[in-house]
Amino acid sequence: MDTETHELIVGYALDALDADDRARAEDIFARSDEAREELRSFGGVVTALAVGVSGHAPRPELRERILSAARAEPSNVVPLEARRRSRLAPALGAAAAVAAVAALAVGLWGASLSTELDDTRSALERERAAATLLADPSTRTVDLRSGDGRLVVDEAGQAVLVLDDLEAAPPGKTYEVWVVDGDEPIRAGLFDGGRAREVVPVEKSVRAGTQVLVTVEKDGGVDAPTTAPVVTSARV
Repeated sequence: MDTETHELIVGYALDALDADDRARAEDIFARSDEAREELRSFGGVVTALAVGVSGHAPRPELRERILSAARAEPSNVVPLEARRRSRLAPALGAAAAVAAVAALAVGLWGASLSTELDDTRSALERERAAATLLADPSTRTVDLRSGDGRLVVDEAGQAVLVLDDLEAAPPGKTYEVWVVDGDEPIRAGLFDGGRAREVVPVEKSVRAGTQVLVTVEKDGGVDAPTTAPVVTSARV
């Protein structure tokens, strides 16, 4: 395998290619078993990159050990006359308030960082699964009745929407994916749009006879479609 092909596969696994290079990579996957196998091998590495930066959570007993050590520390407070104490108390109170705010800020930052890492791991896992499905020669392609792109479905009902030139959702809005089984649309994921090519995992099983739709909804999504579909697949 030449260096350029290898770099295309790496870029595809990391979702770092522009639309033209992504199309070239997908063409290679369609023709080469070796390329598909290399893409699968990169999937675990990409996920590990996200997981590896999160580190281990401290043990619960660590807090108690720190507090016990602080209680055992001898006091170094020197008694002060009442007049001096009255001047010092507000300063100590302000210092304590600043320390409390700082501790709260650190705690909130840690919680936010943990959430971001979880989101990153989830996103990378979805990207890995989508890339693996697209590289699988046993999948089949379903045409779209509206919208530009295609729906790719494997034998187990896992599916990915590949959408071209879908503009970004308006402010305060999001794209919502639906799987229509019978008359009832089932929620199947959210995405923002705005890239030359969107690879969107469908988060519900796509069985024979179902359709996949995309509508524009308010941020966070809704329980049932409120607008006409901007993307409609043929029946699977």
